[in-house]
Amino acid sequence: MCFKNLPVEFDSEGKPYLRDDVPDPYATSHSPELNGSSVATLSRDQIEDLLVRNGHIQQKNFDPVTRVAGALAFHSVVDLEERKVLESRSVATLFRGYEIIMMGRDPRDAIYITSRACGVCGGTHSGTAALATEMAIGIKPPPLGIVTRNMLSVLEYLLDLPLHLFMLAGPDFSENVIRKTNPEVWELATRTEAPHAGVHGYATMGELMTDMNALSGSLYLEALGMTRVAKEAYALIGGKFPHPQTMVPGGVSATVNLSTMNEIYLRLQQFFDYAKKTAAIYDDICDFFYDANPRYRDVGRTPANLVDLGVWDDPYAYDATYENCNEWGEKRWATPGVIVDGQLVTTKLQNINLGMEEFIDHSFYEGWEGQTFKTDPLGAPLSPHHPWNKETKPRPQAPNWREKYTWSTSPRWDRMPMDAECTARMWTTAAAQLLPDNPYIEPTGHSLKLLLPKGRLPEMELEWRIPDVWNAFERNRGRAYCVAYTALVGLNTWHQGMQLMKEGKTEISVEYKVPKGQRLGVGFWGAGRGYVSHHMMLDDGVVTNYQIITPSTINASPRDPWGTPGMYEIAALNTPILENSPEGRFQGIDIQRSIRAFDPCMPCTTHVHTDEGIVTREVNTCACGADD
Repeated sequence: MCFKNLPVEFDSEGKPYLRDDVPDPYATSHSPELNGSSVATLSRDQIEDLLVRNGHIQQKNFDPVTRVAGALAFHSVVDLEERKVLESRSVATLFRGYEIIMMGRDPRDAIYITSRACGVCGGTHSGTAALATEMAIGIKPPPLGIVTRNMLSVLEYLLDLPLHLFMLAGPDFSENVIRKTNPEVWELATRTEAPHAGVHGYATMGELMTDMNALSGSLYLEALGMTRVAKEAYALIGGKFPHPQTMVPGGVSATVNLSTMNEIYLRLQQFFDYAKKTAAIYDDICDFFYDANPRYRDVGRTPANLVDLGVWDDPYAYDATYENCNEWGEKRWATPGVIVDGQLVTTKLQNINLGMEEFIDHSFYEGWEGQTFKTDPLGAPLSPHHPWNKETKPRPQAPNWREKYTWSTSPRWDRMPMDAECTARMWTTAAAQLLPDNPYIEPTGHSLKLLLPKGRLPEMELEWRIPDVWNAFERNRGRAYCVAYTALVGLNTWHQGMQLMKEGKTEISVEYKVPKGQRLGVGFWGAGRGYVSHHMMLDDGVVTNYQIITPSTINASPRDPWGTPGMYEIAALNTPILENSPEGRFQGIDIQRSIRAFDPCMPCTTHVHTDEGIVTREVNTCACGADD
């Protein structure tokens, strides 16, 4: 059974239907079953009473949370005596309104307008908009067009992953941070041998941490260089980065020839050795912290509930139709899927789509009336809270922890908070074992085996294993292995492109017309960070509704109608305070580490707040153009 909370069941042929024995089936009056993964929270009255009566209970707010891509603030209340977090609130501080901008426009505008939703993942939004448009107007790209878009996605991810691992989250494990917040851990690091010294070259953990220092560390600078390598390759097809000029419905408008493919390969192959080194570094970091203090396993700990739409289409299976989305989705290089309590419950794109709802009870929006679509194009039941039924109605107001406090909505799958980030695509692919035959990547049911070709380092097989605890450290470890996974998908994709050109199948896009009538489309895709969907509604060739869900919308979500926190908030609530800073200099590094492990991507901005007790810095928190 796929759903536990939604009133949707499946007949003997696997077709979903709405139960007829549930009055008002999508009402929010009953609390969902959370599979034992709920987290204890205090009421606002209880929090305020504790703050008044106890000096060791303090507010600790981060506004902005630095070293994330965009405008994120985080409110917390900590008990410095019990060393735990009592309250957490994730606040997206900026509204830009791309969903509203799209209203009344030609659907082809979506590729270029929604690209601006992010300065790192612009290509992802362009590609997802192209997928949604193709479904809505009924066209499919030729095989080389699909392969080329897959390659663009690979290259964008190979930019994003080093950015996170060594420039955004990486400094949380650097000498400068550890020496300040946990001097006893730094002292241990200086005399602990690094197990993978033969791969990454650092004799001790202290040496490795020194090179993790922001701005000055060689690992930071090397990552900056690798982002440039990926950008150079991306621009060969996309025309520029981060907002490609060549993405179109029905393929790509670039010229791709043997010279283009060779130039891309020269850059792609640089990531094979880099992937070996990156995985070795993060294996050593994670295992060192677990050995230093087993309680680090609880930093950023959340239920193992993950969702991903899969990416990288099969050039012959993908036909852009909703009717066949389950079939072409399961043939992707990353398998779509939902993990609940560590177990894979579906790999069907239709089921993932049916299970998604958005709530605005604690967000700066007004609700909407009615239900435009009671079913999806295949006749399966849709919730009135589904993105195809949602309306974006902003209502700015001052934050109020009892009521509305963020611009993020609360997306839920089967009414459960989910984790939407890049390790999810490895988890679902490993568990499903549906990967196309290839010589480099093998899913085993409990792991992914990754065979990296010889470079300066010898040929090496890595194995990412599904973790037994899901926390901040495993999110970072998963991203490190995702460099290898992504590079090997890129290698497979490159071979596919070369074979197509060898066979003379060089068509890269198709002509089309936008049809009349009411049409629905959805782009199922993902960013380097994870899950991305665009839901499009057309009427006589004009956009009448457009809804975007990003990984950070899901992860940064506020409490839902049942009071269940989103994943950032859950991660912080489960995090023990292990910091050992001098009295009066509490940094909140454990809380920050738990949040940054998700690779938050909020709209790029500068946000300053001056209330007492708030960490205030005037910064540009987006590193989109850091190497320009």
